[in-house]
Amino acid sequence: IIMRASQYSRGGRISYALANRSYNGRVMGSYSSGELQKGWAYSVSASRRFAEEAYSDGSLYDANAFYIAVEKKFSETHSLNFTGFYTPNIRGKSSPNTQEVFDLKGRQYNAYWGYQGREIRNSRLKEIKEPVLMFNHFWKVSDKIEINNNFLFQFGKTGNSRIDYGGTRLVMLGEQESFIGGGANPDPTYYQKLPGYYLRFSDNPNYEAAFRARDDFIEEGQLDWAKLYAANQSAGYSIYALSEDRNDDKLISANSILSAELNPNISLNSKLSFTSLNSHNFASVKDLLGGSGYLDVDFFAEGDSETPLGYRAQSDLQNPNRIVGVDEAYKYNFELHATSAEAFAQLQFNYSQADFYVAANFSQTSYQRNGLFQNGNFPDNSLGKSKKLQFTGYGVKVGGTYRLTGRHLFTLNAAHLAKPPNLRNSFSNSRQNNETVLGLKTEKIYSADLSYRYQAPKLKARLTGYFTQINDATEISFYYADGLSGLGRTSTTAFVQEILSGIGKRHLGAEFGVESQVTTTIKLKAAAAVGQFTYSNNPYLYLTSDDFEEAVHYGTSYLKDYRIAGGPQRAAQLGFEYRDPGFWWFGTTVNFFSHAFLDISPLTRTANFKLDTDGLPLLNYDEDIARKLLEQEQFQECFLVNIIGGKSWLVKGKYLGFFVSLNNIFDELYKTGGFEQSRNANYRTLKKDQERDYPIFNPKYWYGRGASYYANFYVRF
Repeated sequence: IIMRASQYSRGGRISYALANRSYNGRVMGSYSSGELQKGWAYSVSASRRFAEEAYSDGSLYDANAFYIAVEKKFSETHSLNFTGFYTPNIRGKSSPNTQEVFDLKGRQYNAYWGYQGREIRNSRLKEIKEPVLMFNHFWKVSDKIEINNNFLFQFGKTGNSRIDYGGTRLVMLGEQESFIGGGANPDPTYYQKLPGYYLRFSDNPNYEAAFRARDDFIEEGQLDWAKLYAANQSAGYSIYALSEDRNDDKLISANSILSAELNPNISLNSKLSFTSLNSHNFASVKDLLGGSGYLDVDFFAEGDSETPLGYRAQSDLQNPNRIVGVDEAYKYNFELHATSAEAFAQLQFNYSQADFYVAANFSQTSYQRNGLFQNGNFPDNSLGKSKKLQFTGYGVKVGGTYRLTGRHLFTLNAAHLAKPPNLRNSFSNSRQNNETVLGLKTEKIYSADLSYRYQAPKLKARLTGYFTQINDATEISFYYADGLSGLGRTSTTAFVQEILSGIGKRHLGAEFGVESQVTTTIKLKAAAAVGQFTYSNNPYLYLTSDDFEEAVHYGTSYLKDYRIAGGPQRAAQLGFEYRDPGFWWFGTTVNFFSHAFLDISPLTRTANFKLDTDGLPLLNYDEDIARKLLEQEQFQECFLVNIIGGKSWLVKGKYLGFFVSLNNIFDELYKTGGFEQSRNANYRTLKKDQERDYPIFNPKYWYGRGASYYANFYVRF
């Protein structure tokens, strides 16, 4: 990515685009000065993408981008470049939906929005405002040695909004304080609002209620903002509020990069770097929705004789029963600190018949949490600093290209890396306490690929085989589960943090691509990819929660040989392209995708699946039925046909042009992803749910766009 102002040739470009995908319109302009007198150069760009409602219902899009680079060449050996870019954007999210919801409302349905008056308002907005400032000093020490020293500062916020419906008020019942209130779930797809809920009892289905729920959902089925405002105004306080989960980050990074030619055949690239991150994480109220204030307690907290509800319900024991207003932190409030120092070096060898390289890196990384609230569930382990986590990372890479002839080339790459775990996967419940993941380790990665390339004037082809093994990965998930054993309490339900550690993942596959310039105007191309991405072991699983005192260890989660979700693992393409000497062109591609899989629930693959809530084996457990229940869903294969074309003109030294892209022209319906809900945690609850005509906690899916277009018009001068 070129950020250096002097590297851009003089000129500008203005463009405008129309689309019905993520956004409806885009306007963009850029200009570069080229090198001016006294060694100055600059480059600027600005753009805006927008949609009141994009392809999915209620999914607004409002994104802006600003870029500036200014460079001053002080001499032939020294140059200083400043780069700044700022890309504030807000987008409305789209909901994943169960099959029941899809059947009633279609693939463009989005549960997150509703009309407020006549305006579309989405409750789930993602907002990013993080400008980046960067300084680069380029120093040409000699004809063979160059040094680039750079400094980067990034700051700002990332926010994700949602409706909070736990609003309560504090009252005196005799001599006891108590919390009353709390709103109903406003989600229009909440399972108790759907027709399938009223058919859950096969021996006594309520067809009348199901019919009414079906009609209500088809006719309305959106978030009712007016109802939320009315409930708050009637209560005299905020039962409902629009909340935002915030990350306010400050990132500082410094690098020194050396490039040196040691001799005509050997070159060196090396780097020293330091990075420091301070991430402030908290929830804040964006809108009280007509109420006067929001009581910062957890209405759903469970108490006991030793720690009553009033104690455990407090988000911050330093400020109990606090009424919060707009933009005030509540629910959780903590900082994450991360620092990393790294050294990297690579030797590149270039010879007439072969090129190869050897590279290595070494890093030291530390993480620490600093709690700013004293949580009522974890009074002794939430406020203040956690222990500091230290990780040593390293990596070795080797590779090269051997030219058997000018047309036949072979390339091999191999690597072994040890990387620190993700910062947010290092603390098991960072919103409430300082607990770190048990047995946390650096991730180990082993990777290799081998390619054969054929290069001829009219034909190019490449065949690649690859293998990657990832060990000791960690993942944390949050959800509400039913049918849990070993909790040490009467209730078998809880909102839990699922910690999955020691995960092994294997990526194995082959790719092939070929391109033929049949004539000077016609090009044919084809590509294919066959992959197998699986869990390679059975990781360890345990749960934590503010609903029970100690972590619950379920041990082995039997995930080995299940497929990793994340897109199709097989794909193929056939393409045709025509470029006319009159500067117009068009092309088409036929694309095939298959072997995409649903993301599975690790909890249902543990011993808990076979256990009753008392910890004893379930009666009437059937292995064949269980195997069927735990079979991973494979999505249906699909064909997508795309067409693209355009034309350009040269008019008085300026280039004018357009291109148009039509995607999925036959409006193919396909799933792009989805996940099993972990609500039904054992055999009995899952079997009972799946026996219904409309399972209540079926998997949720995302769907690809139907027929869509993108058209871009530009002027270059």
